[in-house]
Amino acid sequence: MNHILYEETGQIGLVTINRPKALNALNSEILAELSAAFDAIDTQKIRCVVLTGAGEKAFVAGADIGEMRDLDSAGGEKFARTGNAVFRKIETFPLPVIAAVNGYALGGGCELALSCDIRICSEQAVFGQPEVGLGITPGFGGTQRLARLVGSGNAMELILSARNIKADEACRIGLVNRVCPPEELMETAMKLAGRIAGNAPVAVRAGKKAIHEGLQVDIEAGLAIEEKLFGSCFATEDQKEGMTAFLEKRKVEKFNNR
Repeated sequence: MNHILYEETGQIGLVTINRPKALNALNSEILAELSAAFDAIDTQKIRCVVLTGAGEKAFVAGADIGEMRDLDSAGGEKFARTGNAVFRKIETFPLPVIAAVNGYALGGGCELALSCDIRICSEQAVFGQPEVGLGITPGFGGTQRLARLVGSGNAMELILSARNIKADEACRIGLVNRVCPPEELMETAMKLAGRIAGNAPVAVRAGKKAIHEGLQVDIEAGLAIEEKLFGSCFATEDQKEGMTAFLEKRKVEKFNNR
Protein backbone atom coordinates (compact mmCIF):
# COMPACT_ATOMS: atom_id res chain seq x y z
CA MET A 1 0.00 0.00 0.00
CA ASN A 2 1.20 3.50 -0.81
CA HIS A 3 -0.61 5.51 1.85
CA ILE A 4 -1.75 3.14 4.60
CA LEU A 5 0.52 1.72 7.30
CA TYR A 6 -0.46 -1.21 9.48
CA GLU A 7 1.27 -2.69 12.48
CA GLU A 8 0.34 -4.90 15.38
CA THR A 9 1.18 -4.50 19.05
CA GLY A 10 0.04 -7.61 20.83
CA GLN A 11 -3.70 -7.84 20.24
CA ILE A 12 -4.01 -4.24 18.99
CA GLY A 13 -3.93 -3.27 15.33
CA LEU A 14 -2.73 0.23 14.41
CA VAL A 15 -3.89 1.68 11.07
CA THR A 16 -2.19 4.93 10.00
CA ILE A 17 -3.18 7.07 7.02
CA ASN A 18 0.22 8.09 5.73
CA ARG A 19 -0.03 11.12 3.45
CA PRO A 20 1.22 13.86 5.76
CA LYS A 21 2.35 16.27 3.03
CA ALA A 22 -1.29 16.48 1.89
CA LEU A 23 -2.51 16.49 5.51
CA ASN A 24 -3.71 12.90 4.92
CA ALA A 25 -6.47 14.10 2.57
CA LEU A 26 -8.66 11.29 1.29
CA ASN A 27 -8.72 10.38 -2.38
CA SER A 28 -9.97 7.30 -4.21
CA GLU A 29 -6.66 5.49 -3.79
CA ILE A 30 -6.55 6.02 -0.03
CA LEU A 31 -10.18 4.99 0.35
CA ALA A 32 -9.46 1.76 -1.53
CA GLU A 33 -6.34 1.09 0.56
CA LEU A 34 -8.17 1.87 3.81
CA SER A 35 -10.87 -0.62 2.87
CA ALA A 36 -8.27 -3.25 2.00
CA ALA A 37 -6.41 -2.64 5.27
CA PHE A 38 -9.51 -3.40 7.33
CA ASP A 39 -10.27 -6.44 5.17
CA ALA A 40 -6.80 -7.78 5.97
CA ILE A 41 -7.03 -7.50 9.77
CA ASP A 42 -7.10 -10.88 11.48
CA THR A 43 -10.19 -10.50 13.64
CA GLN A 44 -9.43 -13.68 15.55
CA LYS A 45 -5.98 -12.48 16.60
CA ILE A 46 -6.59 -8.73 16.92
CA ARG A 47 -9.11 -7.50 19.49
CA CYS A 48 -9.12 -3.72 19.04
CA VAL A 49 -8.03 -1.29 16.30
CA VAL A 50 -6.60 2.23 16.61
CA LEU A 51 -6.91 4.51 13.56
CA THR A 52 -4.81 7.66 13.21
CA GLY A 53 -3.12 9.98 10.72
CA ALA A 54 0.60 10.44 10.11
CA GLY A 55 2.35 13.64 11.16
CA GLU A 56 1.52 16.19 13.81
CA LYS A 57 -0.80 18.48 11.85
CA ALA A 58 -3.69 16.35 10.73
CA PHE A 59 -5.73 13.25 11.38
CA VAL A 60 -7.38 13.75 7.99
CA ALA A 61 -7.87 17.29 6.73
CA GLY A 62 -10.71 16.27 4.42
CA ALA A 63 -11.38 14.71 1.06
CA ASP A 64 -9.11 15.61 -1.86
CA ILE A 65 -10.68 18.73 -3.38
CA GLY A 66 -8.47 18.45 -6.45
CA GLU A 67 -10.08 15.11 -7.24
CA MET A 68 -13.61 16.33 -6.52
CA ARG A 69 -13.61 19.73 -8.22
CA ASP A 70 -14.52 18.64 -11.74
CA LEU A 71 -16.98 15.89 -10.87
CA ASP A 72 -20.50 16.09 -12.26
CA SER A 73 -23.61 15.12 -10.30
CA ALA A 74 -23.29 11.42 -11.06
CA GLY A 75 -19.58 11.47 -10.30
CA GLY A 76 -20.15 13.23 -6.99
CA GLU A 77 -22.77 10.70 -5.97
CA LYS A 78 -20.45 7.84 -6.91
CA PHE A 79 -17.59 9.35 -4.87
CA ALA A 80 -19.90 9.72 -1.87
CA ARG A 81 -21.06 6.13 -2.30
CA THR A 82 -17.44 4.95 -2.33
CA GLY A 83 -16.55 6.84 0.84
CA ASN A 84 -19.72 5.74 2.60
CA ALA A 85 -19.01 2.09 1.81
CA VAL A 86 -15.56 2.33 3.41
CA PHE A 87 -16.74 4.27 6.46
CA ARG A 88 -19.68 1.92 6.93
CA LYS A 89 -17.22 -0.98 6.85
CA ILE A 90 -15.30 0.66 9.70
CA GLU A 91 -18.49 1.45 11.63
CA THR A 92 -19.74 -2.14 11.38
CA PHE A 93 -16.30 -3.73 11.76
CA PRO A 94 -16.64 -6.53 14.34
CA LEU A 95 -13.83 -5.14 16.49
CA PRO A 96 -13.94 -1.81 18.34
CA VAL A 97 -12.18 0.99 16.45
CA ILE A 98 -10.65 3.96 18.30
CA ALA A 99 -9.86 7.16 16.40
CA ALA A 100 -6.73 8.89 17.71
CA VAL A 101 -7.21 12.40 16.32
CA ASN A 102 -3.90 14.24 16.28
CA GLY A 103 -4.79 17.43 14.44
CA TYR A 104 -7.24 18.60 11.77
CA ALA A 105 -10.29 16.38 11.34
CA LEU A 106 -12.28 18.32 8.78
CA GLY A 107 -14.90 17.25 6.27
CA GLY A 108 -14.15 13.67 5.36
CA GLY A 109 -11.71 13.53 8.26
CA CYS A 110 -14.40 14.42 10.77
CA GLU A 111 -16.68 11.90 9.09
CA LEU A 112 -13.99 9.22 9.33
CA ALA A 113 -13.65 9.88 13.05
CA LEU A 114 -17.44 9.68 13.39
CA SER A 115 -17.41 6.21 11.83
CA CYS A 116 -15.16 4.97 14.64
CA ASP A 117 -16.59 3.74 17.94
CA ILE A 118 -14.53 5.94 20.26
CA ARG A 119 -12.72 9.22 19.58
CA ILE A 120 -9.73 10.46 21.55
CA CYS A 121 -8.06 13.67 20.45
CA SER A 122 -5.10 15.86 21.28
CA GLU A 123 -5.49 19.40 22.55
CA GLN A 124 -4.45 20.57 19.08
CA ALA A 125 -7.28 18.78 17.27
CA VAL A 126 -9.76 20.79 15.21
CA PHE A 127 -13.09 19.41 13.98
CA GLY A 128 -15.50 20.70 11.39
CA GLN A 129 -17.72 20.08 8.39
CA PRO A 130 -16.76 22.96 6.09
CA GLU A 131 -18.44 21.57 2.96
CA VAL A 132 -21.17 24.20 2.50
CA GLY A 133 -18.42 26.80 2.15
CA LEU A 134 -17.25 24.81 -0.88
CA GLY A 135 -20.69 24.54 -2.44
CA ILE A 136 -21.43 20.96 -1.38
CA THR A 137 -22.85 19.07 1.59
CA PRO A 138 -21.06 16.48 3.73
CA GLY A 139 -21.07 13.29 1.66
CA PHE A 140 -19.42 10.60 3.77
CA GLY A 141 -22.06 10.32 6.49
CA GLY A 142 -21.60 13.65 8.25
CA THR A 143 -25.24 14.69 8.09
CA GLN A 144 -26.28 11.35 9.58
CA ARG A 145 -23.67 10.36 12.18
CA LEU A 146 -23.00 13.84 13.53
CA ALA A 147 -26.68 14.43 14.31
CA ARG A 148 -26.96 11.03 15.96
CA LEU A 149 -23.89 11.71 18.10
CA VAL A 150 -24.25 15.35 19.18
CA GLY A 151 -27.92 16.06 18.50
CA SER A 152 -29.59 17.75 15.55
CA GLY A 153 -29.12 21.29 16.88
CA ASN A 154 -25.35 21.00 17.27
CA ALA A 155 -25.09 19.18 13.94
CA MET A 156 -27.14 21.84 12.17
CA GLU A 157 -24.96 24.61 13.56
CA LEU A 158 -21.69 22.94 12.62
CA ILE A 159 -22.76 21.83 9.15
CA LEU A 160 -24.72 24.91 8.09
CA SER A 161 -22.24 27.45 9.46
CA ALA A 162 -19.15 25.50 8.31
CA ARG A 163 -17.59 26.54 11.62
CA ASN A 164 -14.59 24.63 12.97
CA ILE A 165 -14.39 23.80 16.66
CA LYS A 166 -11.44 23.06 18.91
CA ALA A 167 -10.90 20.00 21.04
CA ASP A 168 -12.47 21.35 24.23
CA GLU A 169 -15.74 22.25 22.52
CA ALA A 170 -15.76 18.93 20.66
CA CYS A 171 -15.52 17.18 24.00
CA ARG A 172 -18.21 19.39 25.56
CA ILE A 173 -20.80 18.51 22.92
CA GLY A 174 -19.89 14.82 22.95
CA LEU A 175 -18.11 14.64 19.61
CA VAL A 176 -15.03 13.17 21.31
CA ASN A 177 -14.67 11.03 24.42
CA ARG A 178 -11.61 12.71 25.87
CA VAL A 179 -8.85 15.23 25.20
CA CYS A 180 -5.20 14.80 26.12
CA PRO A 181 -1.85 16.52 25.51
CA PRO A 182 -0.43 15.78 22.05
CA GLU A 183 2.50 13.80 23.44
CA GLU A 184 0.10 11.54 25.34
CA LEU A 185 -2.41 10.88 22.54
CA MET A 186 -1.15 7.57 21.20
CA GLU A 187 -0.28 6.26 24.64
CA THR A 188 -3.80 7.08 25.82
CA ALA A 189 -5.43 5.48 22.77
CA MET A 190 -3.27 2.36 22.99
CA LYS A 191 -3.90 2.04 26.73
CA LEU A 192 -7.65 2.14 26.18
CA ALA A 193 -7.32 -0.32 23.31
CA GLY A 194 -5.35 -2.61 25.59
CA ARG A 195 -8.02 -2.45 28.26
CA ILE A 196 -10.69 -3.33 25.70
CA ALA A 197 -8.52 -6.12 24.28
CA GLY A 198 -8.18 -7.61 27.76
CA ASN A 199 -11.92 -8.25 28.04
CA ALA A 200 -13.86 -11.20 26.62
CA PRO A 201 -13.71 -10.69 22.81
CA VAL A 202 -17.07 -12.26 22.02
CA ALA A 203 -18.75 -10.10 24.66
CA VAL A 204 -16.99 -6.94 23.42
CA ARG A 205 -18.15 -7.61 19.87
CA ALA A 206 -21.67 -8.31 21.07
CA GLY A 207 -21.69 -5.06 23.03
CA LYS A 208 -20.63 -3.05 19.99
CA LYS A 209 -23.19 -4.80 17.79
CA ALA A 210 -26.00 -4.24 20.29
CA ILE A 211 -25.28 -0.51 20.54
CA HIS A 212 -25.02 0.08 16.79
CA GLU A 213 -28.03 -2.01 15.82
CA GLY A 214 -30.11 -0.78 18.73
CA LEU A 215 -29.65 2.85 17.72
CA GLN A 216 -31.35 2.14 14.38
CA VAL A 217 -34.61 0.81 15.86
CA ASP A 218 -37.13 1.63 18.59
CA ILE A 219 -36.47 0.69 22.21
CA GLU A 220 -38.51 -2.52 22.13
CA ALA A 221 -36.67 -3.82 19.10
CA GLY A 222 -33.39 -2.67 20.63
CA LEU A 223 -34.05 -4.61 23.81
CA ALA A 224 -34.80 -7.71 21.73
CA ILE A 225 -31.42 -7.30 20.00
CA GLU A 226 -29.73 -6.96 23.39
CA GLU A 227 -31.47 -10.03 24.80
CA LYS A 228 -30.40 -12.18 21.85
CA LEU A 229 -26.77 -11.06 22.03
CA PHE A 230 -26.75 -11.38 25.83
CA GLY A 231 -27.98 -14.93 25.53
CA SER A 232 -25.41 -15.79 22.86
CA CYS A 233 -22.58 -15.01 25.30
CA PHE A 234 -23.67 -17.90 27.52
CA ALA A 235 -22.62 -20.34 24.81
CA THR A 236 -18.97 -19.29 25.13
CA GLU A 237 -16.04 -20.63 27.11
CA ASP A 238 -15.09 -17.05 27.99
CA GLN A 239 -18.39 -16.54 29.86
CA LYS A 240 -17.75 -19.66 31.92
CA GLU A 241 -14.20 -18.56 32.75
CA GLY A 242 -15.21 -14.97 33.53
CA MET A 243 -17.99 -15.88 35.93
CA THR A 244 -16.05 -18.75 37.52
CA ALA A 245 -13.09 -16.44 38.15
CA PHE A 246 -15.42 -13.89 39.77
CA LEU A 247 -16.99 -16.47 42.08
CA GLU A 248 -13.58 -17.89 42.96
CA LYS A 249 -12.29 -14.36 43.67
CA ARG A 250 -9.42 -14.64 41.23
CA LYS A 251 -8.34 -12.94 38.02
CA VAL A 252 -9.36 -14.40 34.71
CA GLU A 253 -6.63 -16.70 33.50
CA LYS A 254 -7.23 -16.01 29.83
CA PHE A 255 -10.07 -15.14 27.47
CA ASN A 256 -9.71 -17.44 24.46
CA ASN A 257 -12.16 -15.73 22.11
CA ARG A 258 -14.49 -18.70 22.04
